[in-house]
Amino acid sequence: MESLGAFLKSRRDRVTPDRIGLRTYGTGRRVPGLRREELAHLAGVSAGYYTRLEQGLAETASEQVLGALARVLELDAVETAHLHNLARQPSRAGLAEPPPEDAHPRVLALLGSLAPATPAVLLGRRGDVLAWNRTGHALVAEHVAFTAPGHPDTRPSVPRMFFLDPLTRDLHRNWEELARVHVGYLRLTAGRFPADASLARLIGELTMRSDRFAAMWAGTEVADCTTGDMRLRHPTVGAVNVAYQVWLQPDSPDHRLEIYTPDDTASADALRLLAQRAPDVPRADGHRRAVR
Repeated sequence: MESLGAFLKSRRDRVTPDRIGLRTYGTGRRVPGLRREELAHLAGVSAGYYTRLEQGLAETASEQVLGALARVLELDAVETAHLHNLARQPSRAGLAEPPPEDAHPRVLALLGSLAPATPAVLLGRRGDVLAWNRTGHALVAEHVAFTAPGHPDTRPSVPRMFFLDPLTRDLHRNWEELARVHVGYLRLTAGRFPADASLARLIGELTMRSDRFAAMWAGTEVADCTTGDMRLRHPTVGAVNVAYQVWLQPDSPDHRLEIYTPDDTASADALRLLAQRAPDVPRADGHRRAVR
C-alpha cells in the first residue's frame, strides 16, 4: 500500500520552482521538482518536520499542515482527500480480512425499479459486482453468468476483468482511459482502507499478472470514479456509446451504483435491443421472471 511519504514525494517531484514562481539560484538541482526545504518553507513548516513527515517518522500532521501542503503542491480535491486519508493511517497498520460485502435491500429495490433499457451495476468498494440488472449484465459482461454476483466466491471483479480478461479489454474502445480511472480509484480506496487484506491481495495479484496495471500503478495517479464515457464494441449489438454516472448509497456508503445512459440514438436502440434479448432469470421457486 502507498505511504504518505511516497505520495508527498511524487507530488513534490511534479511541481517545479518556475511553475509556482519560486526564485532559485544556480543550476545544481538534483530533484525534478521542489526540494524538501523549499516545500517546507512554502507550507510554513520547518524543514526538519517535513523531512520526518516524508520519511514516516512524524506521528501526526494537523489539518492545517495538510491543507498548506495541498495548496503548495496544487492538489485537486481527490488528491487532497487522498492526502488526508494517508495521513490518518496508523504507522504500523496490519492487514485484516474484511467482512463480506452485501447489497442493501433498498439498493436492490432501486436497481429493480429501473427501466429495462437502463443498464446498472452495483459495485463494492474493491470493484466487485454485488448486483446488476439484466441489461447492465448484458452490456458489460454478457460472457459472465448473470447469477455470479450472488455469492462472494463467484462475484466478478471489474479490475480483474479489465486487466486479466481479454474479452473485457476487447469490449472497450477507450480501454486505456477507463483502465487508468480504475487504477486511480483503487489507489484512492487503498488510502481509505489501508488494512483491507482483500484489497492488498487484489493489487498484488494485478501487479504480478498485468504489466499494464503495474505500469499504471507505478504512475501514482489517484482518481475518483463518478462520471465518464464508455465507448464499446459490443459483440451482440455493435458500437455502443454510453455515459456512466455513479450514485453513492447512504445505507452502504462504500458501494456505488453505476447507471449507464446512451449518448446517441443508435446507442439507445442498442440498449433496448439488449433489454429485449436478455434472458429471464430463474427464481428460487423454479418459475422465471424478467429481471430489469
